[in-house]
Amino acid sequence: MSVALLWVISPSCEVTNGIAFLEPVRDGNRNLDSSRFASRGRNIICNSRLHMGRQQRWFSGYLNADLGYSCLGGSRVINRRKVSVISNVVASPAGEMAMTSEQKVYDVVLKQAALVNRQLRSRENWEVKPDIALPGNLGLLSEAYDRCGEVCAEYAKTFYLGTMLMTPERRRAIWAIYVWCRRTDELVDGPNASHITPTALDRWEARLEDVFRGRPFDMLDAALADTVSKFPVDIQPFRDMIEGMRLDLKKSRYKNFDELYLYCYYVAGTVGLMSVPVMGIAPESKAPVERVYNAALALGIANQLTNILRDVGEDARRGRVYLPQDELAQAGLSDDDIFAGKVTDKWRHFMKKQIKRARKFFDEAEEGVTELSSASRWPVWASLLLYRQILDEIEANDYNNFTKRAYVSKPKKILALPVAYAKSVVPPRTSPSSMVKA
Repeated sequence: MSVALLWVISPSCEVTNGIAFLEPVRDGNRNLDSSRFASRGRNIICNSRLHMGRQQRWFSGYLNADLGYSCLGGSRVINRRKVSVISNVVASPAGEMAMTSEQKVYDVVLKQAALVNRQLRSRENWEVKPDIALPGNLGLLSEAYDRCGEVCAEYAKTFYLGTMLMTPERRRAIWAIYVWCRRTDELVDGPNASHITPTALDRWEARLEDVFRGRPFDMLDAALADTVSKFPVDIQPFRDMIEGMRLDLKKSRYKNFDELYLYCYYVAGTVGLMSVPVMGIAPESKAPVERVYNAALALGIANQLTNILRDVGEDARRGRVYLPQDELAQAGLSDDDIFAGKVTDKWRHFMKKQIKRARKFFDEAEEGVTELSSASRWPVWASLLLYRQILDEIEANDYNNFTKRAYVSKPKKILALPVAYAKSVVPPRTSPSSMVKA
């Protein structure tokens, strides 16, 4: 089951993942391999800082955040009250259960947009705030960002090139967010996923809170800590992504689209909320900030739905069905039909409806790309257009997503790039009325 990460491109040198506004970081057996980034004779050794009360010492840790949680350390974890998932909105009390998932998530969007508006009113150049100080090694922060860039270049080649059009501050910040999201995803889909427990995810969340307090645990955390100190990035979407990982540990069926939508938000839409403050909104944009955020959220949902439709066969072989159970039943289908892997007229009819829904989310997402800062538009448009083509490829395969993997060919990728560039030079609309809420 692939998890899509917003604003990032396919990590694999093969083009089966296409390119995505959200990058699919979990792709079957394609996981981030720490051994590929050897440094000083060890696997991606990171000069890291371990906080032990008032004492600090530097040690070496691994890039893979799930390697027995050696990077976390047993004594590192502090017992604390578990934080509710989406503050008081998604993790709502019984009296609020009547709200749909879309309504709950949109409330989170409003909160994130309000944060950005407050930050913009309080300081004009928040993105160029001085780097955080890391005692003991003044060059560590620069090295941390360089390491994040290496990971992005290895696993998200096309997007990495696109980030070169951004300002250095925005570019480095996107790299740091990408690496944190990838490490988080590998907790439940990496080589040691079978050993990951809810407690381990609680520890990872505690570590995240330390990052937002300016207490990074290792050099990769240091890059993220510096990023969130410069940009109006809120911790809630990061917490929510961890909640998506918790769902993958305990849930393999979704009874309706409302449930599935919330899952898609957790594992993909969250990255849009993380990234919009870094990507930046064009100064001439007249669109309300929350609508730009909502468009980014829509793109996350669209890409995750595309991943789900592309990976039906792969997920079925793992005993997972990421399709609305009630809609399967309405189409006269069941899990047994999916496990059998036969393309029938019923399946084609069902898939047409699912693809139509994903395309509607892509349509909504397009409304927000034009509102981004000019340096961010080209890679985002390229990602959106190419990832959307995966749906076309599913159709071209006669809806056989059981044994055939839909992918965008290299020639099609090349042809899409000038189209994306042409769209990227279109300035923001002068009227916000055309952007609508989901």
